[in-house]
Amino acid sequence: MSIAAGLDLSLRVQKAKAQLDAHVREMVEWHFNPKTGCPFWLEWASKLGWDPRGEIRGFEDLRKFPPFQDEWLRGGPVRRWVPKEFAGKPLYVFETGGTTGVPKSRVAIEDFRIDYEMFSETLPDEYFPRGANWLMLGPSGPRRLRLAVEHLCQHRGGICFSVDLDPRWVIKLIQRGESDTLEKYKTHVIEQAITVLGAGHDIRCLFTTPKLLEALAEELETRGTSIKTAGITGIFAGGTEFTPQYTRFTMEEVLGEGVYLTPTYGNTLMGLACSKPVTREDGYKITYFAPQPRAVIEVVSFEDPDRLVDYGETGRVRLTTLTRETFIPGFLERDEGERERPCDRYPWDGVSGVRPFRKLATQTTVGVY
Repeated sequence: MSIAAGLDLSLRVQKAKAQLDAHVREMVEWHFNPKTGCPFWLEWASKLGWDPRGEIRGFEDLRKFPPFQDEWLRGGPVRRWVPKEFAGKPLYVFETGGTTGVPKSRVAIEDFRIDYEMFSETLPDEYFPRGANWLMLGPSGPRRLRLAVEHLCQHRGGICFSVDLDPRWVIKLIQRGESDTLEKYKTHVIEQAITVLGAGHDIRCLFTTPKLLEALAEELETRGTSIKTAGITGIFAGGTEFTPQYTRFTMEEVLGEGVYLTPTYGNTLMGLACSKPVTREDGYKITYFAPQPRAVIEVVSFEDPDRLVDYGETGRVRLTTLTRETFIPGFLERDEGERERPCDRYPWDGVSGVRPFRKLATQTTVGVY
């Protein structure tokens, strides 16, 4: 990198930080103002002994809050999370995390649409043509994926076809060791996808998960065809199984030339963290960047969640959500990875090597993801 380019990136990093600090002030004012805030945060603030609207002047000040407890999102009433300004508006409730027991929930109005419209701007039209139809091959139900991917498709002018699956049932089959039933269920799902792809709907774009993408490619190959031959040119996929090795194998040996793959890292709380373009020259390394300032990813020390690790070092992923619908400061994700430097496209910190947090990995069952 030249000195001039380095200075330009440095200035863009400073500008992004200033924008983030201003956004934090706006969101704190919104969520802790008695006229607009939600019952949960207003009640919580009444016990603080200090006023967040006066003391939170930037992102770093959010460390004054204790770590956000994911148990606060389990159970109801979920309306305690609805800002007063949105009272009376139609609401969605989406589940996030967990495969058994009471799930964590997030109420939403427009955030999922905004998140995916922002993501749309990162997709190359050459491979994700405007007006093209999509296939959503993944979980729907209480998750936001179905509605979000469908909105992404519609936002780009297409029609979205769907094949559903139940990841909780998949997890139960894995935990019970019922591999035969699991394979039958996966076969059932893939057969539906192939039926839709072959029905003359001119589907060009696909959302799916790494395991289902591999299974779809394998089944098409046994039938003497391929994903490219089936008409797919752009694939948007997400999951912690996107290692450099898996990505190289998928891009070079499964998909081949003419099919574009964009890995993403996201969830119901964050939205979508986009990756830099994945290239052979960079060893197929995948670095994700959150949709700042609406969400911020930090890689923090395992021992001290208020301390960032150095660039290139490993730590736990900490998420802060900053939208008018949802304010969640300092949420410790069930993932870990390496802290990465800002880049031209995303002048703020990123994370690579995302994988299940080591202390929870033994409790985590990877199903369709």
